[in-house]
Amino acid sequence: MGQVCTAWSVALLGMSGQMVEIEVSVGSGLPRTVLVGLPDAALYEARDRCRAAVSNCGLQWPVALTTINLTPASLPKAGSHYDLGIVAAVLCATGVGERAQAERTVFLGELGLDGRVRPTRGVLPALMAARTNGFERAVVAAAQLPEATLVDGIAVHAVADLEGLVGLLRGGPGECVAAAPAEDEETAETVGDLGDVVGQLQARWALEVAAAGRHHLFFSGPPGVGKTMLAERLPGILPELSAGQALEVLAIRSISGLPIDHRLPRRPPFAGPHHNASVASMVGGGSRIAAPGAVSMAHHGVLFLDEAAEFSPRVLDALRTPLETGSVTLARSAGQVTYPARFQLIMAANPCPCGQSGQLGGRCQCTPTVVRRYRSRLSGPVLDRIDIQTTLHPVGPAVLSATDHRAESSAVVADRVREARARQLHRLRATPWLTNAEASGAWIRRHWPPPAEPGLLSAQIRRGAISARGAEKVVRLSWTIADLGGHDRPTRADLQLALALRRGDDVQRVVDAEHSVVAADHAVVDPGRGAVS
Repeated sequence: MGQVCTAWSVALLGMSGQMVEIEVSVGSGLPRTVLVGLPDAALYEARDRCRAAVSNCGLQWPVALTTINLTPASLPKAGSHYDLGIVAAVLCATGVGERAQAERTVFLGELGLDGRVRPTRGVLPALMAARTNGFERAVVAAAQLPEATLVDGIAVHAVADLEGLVGLLRGGPGECVAAAPAEDEETAETVGDLGDVVGQLQARWALEVAAAGRHHLFFSGPPGVGKTMLAERLPGILPELSAGQALEVLAIRSISGLPIDHRLPRRPPFAGPHHNASVASMVGGGSRIAAPGAVSMAHHGVLFLDEAAEFSPRVLDALRTPLETGSVTLARSAGQVTYPARFQLIMAANPCPCGQSGQLGGRCQCTPTVVRRYRSRLSGPVLDRIDIQTTLHPVGPAVLSATDHRAESSAVVADRVREARARQLHRLRATPWLTNAEASGAWIRRHWPPPAEPGLLSAQIRRGAISARGAEKVVRLSWTIADLGGHDRPTRADLQLALALRRGDDVQRVVDAEHSVVAADHAVVDPGRGAVS
């Protein structure tokens, strides 16, 4: 009668994990090791890797038929994190460890040939899945102990090598760390301040509206006017992540193999892929099980596409579904996975290849055909999903040379954004949404009819100036502007400002027309009052 012992690990399919029981049977037969249960190439090599590690540490690998079964057998399994569980089950089956120490314990770690336990991807989401399935004990690599302690409700043991694992299997205490409250991320994170931006008051206000309602934003303008500078400062005025959102962000980083410490990030993530990015790198990809792409790395944060017109049209069109659904589903040979992708899109582009089209002085050398071809790389369906379009113009030399320039800092703008978000949370408290931009079109038509002048949007739709989706986005924008201004409902001026932001019109001109005031050249929009100063 052979000896049978079990241990546990986790198979990750995207963000979800399924428990895998590792069964080891040592019985009569020719001495060989058999691994079954749909392993991939890296996992199939575990039998040789684990045997060499055990032998090099002075332990005895079974000199008999050793069958290792990964249950459920119909589930494809990938990765090297099963090594620790396989060795634990084998050692208990040969009497080196106590069988009870391996049962109902989750093992996550890769083994080196010298017996060291190395970090693996996906420890955080794997432990979250184990906790959900009722497991209370886990063993991980010592280097990943800070990451593992982010999951409360499960006792975490850390082992640096096989010697530590053997001591644990023999009933030793090991290095057990109870899940401690995660510390916040240090605020010394390097994020530029909005006060560094000189001029561009209308673009600054558009950025504030985008942050307040989580609206998508498109900056257009010649090189050097501050498009990238503004976009990179958006995370500094966004509200902090909640604990649940921070864990989702870290889970994606863990699956991607990025380092994680014991602190929860409070700053929203910022992803800025290069314009030569492929479709797979943008939305996710891989041969057997797809890995997360840039849209998922920007989950609960900002996805910034600089030089957007230089991106492949296929890459830009691949953003359509994630922009609408907040997730991306990828099908591969080993299964279908879904990753969250609720990001805020910021795009920046020049008006033409040389960047000088429409500027004073007539320096643009691009032909109309070249300009038209360049702008057509941004397809209509993609631009229709962008809430705000803003054109930036070069800042005058008088503004650049001014010594008393005192623009509002990120902290001041962030306070207004937090107040606007608080209004939205109160208004949307009975819905699954947190911000104005997330509310569905059906819900908006039922609960937020066009404010002030419903005929204004109808006329724009009849003329083809905006689409039906665009009209809904204008309504969302008007509510965000009202939230920033402290209004209970959008006013006529709020609706006109929202329409101007949507169409890329001069917001200052709209304000001047509304108040019948001839503004000076230096007049600006006051985002808090919607007035001219």
